[in-house]
Amino acid sequence: MKPRILVLYYSQSGQLRQILDNITNDIKDDVTLDYGVIEPEKPFPFPWKAYTFFDAMPETVERIPVSLKPLPQNIFQQQYDLVIIGYQPWFLNPSQPTTSFLKSEDAKKLLKGKPVITVVGCRNMWLHGQEKVKEDLFNIGANLVGNIVLVDKNPNLTSLLTIIRWQFKGQKERSKYLPPAGVQDADIKAAHRFGKPILEALQQNKLDQLQSTILGDGAVELNPGLVLLEQQGIKNFRYWAKFIREKGGPGDPNRAGRVTMFKRLLLMGIFVLSPIKGISAKIKLQLNKKSLARDVDYFKQVGYEAGRI
Repeated sequence: MKPRILVLYYSQSGQLRQILDNITNDIKDDVTLDYGVIEPEKPFPFPWKAYTFFDAMPETVERIPVSLKPLPQNIFQQQYDLVIIGYQPWFLNPSQPTTSFLKSEDAKKLLKGKPVITVVGCRNMWLHGQEKVKEDLFNIGANLVGNIVLVDKNPNLTSLLTIIRWQFKGQKERSKYLPPAGVQDADIKAAHRFGKPILEALQQNKLDQLQSTILGDGAVELNPGLVLLEQQGIKNFRYWAKFIREKGGPGDPNRAGRVTMFKRLLLMGIFVLSPIKGISAKIKLQLNKKSLARDVDYFKQVGYEAGRI
């Protein structure tokens, strides 16, 4: 009997589905694949309106669930040998739909006692988001056995400009001065290389060794400076999330001033302060090489330790 794999994901643009399809492409004839699309009852817009995007930050950071559409009922009637969860980080946390699923009763039914592989598609920052997913899986009683991360490999400023163009104008394609937005097509297509190791680990009952295997295939590439930037960034987001929510929930006009203030400060921080923070991070990197090397090793693996970031 073929192994049965459940693929769960939320994607606004469709890029994450492309990544997942490429990962499973070389093994699709050797396994039975079922898909479950995580969908909010009230869809988040894409492309986003600027205010709506920044207004989503507090609830994303404080991990407040939204109502989801029901998943296909047939997936609850199957026994899965493996579950693959694809998600994107928002504001250094799992997207609201992803959080909503992981905190749901459906997640307990589908994931408890199951081996899970996470697949992240993002611009570049994913560490804190992955830690929160690890925490949720741990609380459910799932067994995280693998993590694959695909990021935009363009220079930071270039990737920032292209993601802004994509998120707010809906233009992924190359423009006169900028490349296509998102994870590069070549990297998405190359993700097929993870399929065979996943299948072999599943067939040989060696899923506990899977992460070490796929790390050799480049499943996670991590710049140590990213650890420092996320440590500082998540502190700022937590402060602003609490500050904004003091004035009400999503869409509340009473919090509009604080949302706008956050938007302006964030953009200023990205375009003006980021280069300074980058220099500071390089200095800290030189001073803390050993501890950061340990952090990098930890974040590449699938174990969970509370409070690592």
